[in-house]
Amino acid sequence: MKNKKELISVIISCFNEEESLPYFYEEINKVAKDMNDFNFEFLFINDGSKDKTLEVLKKYAKKDKRVRYISFSRNFGKEAAMYAGLENSLGDYVTLMDADLQDPPSLLPEMFKTLEKGDYDCVGTRRVTRSGEPPIRSFFARMFYKIINKMSKVEMVDGARDYRLMTRQMVDAIVSLDEYNRYSKGLFSFVGFKTKWLEYENIERVAGETKWSFWKLFKYAIEGIVAFTTAPLIISAILGLLFCLVSFILVIIIIAKTLIFGDPVSGWPSLACLITFIGGTELLSLGIIGMYLSKTYLEVKKRPIYIVKETEKDLEK
Repeated sequence: MKNKKELISVIISCFNEEESLPYFYEEINKVAKDMNDFNFEFLFINDGSKDKTLEVLKKYAKKDKRVRYISFSRNFGKEAAMYAGLENSLGDYVTLMDADLQDPPSLLPEMFKTLEKGDYDCVGTRRVTRSGEPPIRSFFARMFYKIINKMSKVEMVDGARDYRLMTRQMVDAIVSLDEYNRYSKGLFSFVGFKTKWLEYENIERVAGETKWSFWKLFKYAIEGIVAFTTAPLIISAILGLLFCLVSFILVIIIIAKTLIFGDPVSGWPSLACLITFIGGTELLSLGIIGMYLSKTYLEVKKRPIYIVKETEKDLEK
């Protein structure tokens, strides 16, 4: 009796990817044809697109039984899209990709060969260059990884992409982490399965424009820091203790100067500057505490990570 073919789930997050989808669909079909020893499912997550992304996905689903799609009721963000894909995937192996071909599907055969040996549970990809990115963006990205790896016990690999091929066991472990505030790069490391890194040169988008502005990337970096380390809270506590000691010393100096020289006014402009600086530090510390409180607030409300409006099953009705 012939063994049943193993299934590979390809999860593709889509937000206004109408222009990129034809190129991606053509490329992933080539890879699936070359890997004909496996069955494939292409699970597209439409993350509240405003263009004709959903119409394109419907067209593919009607003509290709391998195509599945989940369309959100609104834009919930890439993290929610990835979680929805992982949660609804059926494959023995699961991979995450972007529709813009910055995650080259042609790497899949090599990624599977590594997993097939049984030494690893995941094959991740990382860019060895950031060609095509603005220099300031690349600089801050490198600094982010240096900072978070100093603070967090979970390793974040510089240049790591969400594009990776994982075993079902690892996927189930990630899905079990159903927290609302998600930072997948950290979660992939947190579950602790063995990962092999596959390096490649940076690739430009095949079509369309990037959805990640500098401000969005900055907020995403803050999400990662808050999600995987409490170091900012410790730093704010240390700063508070430090300034308490400094202020105590300054009070002693002022009293001594008044008693010895009889000049209580001298030095007050500089002291006013110091008070302003300390006030700013207090506001920063309160902001850090507020970030952690806000994340706790969002978690305890237990709102769904995403809401589904329709899937490919609705086409059959």
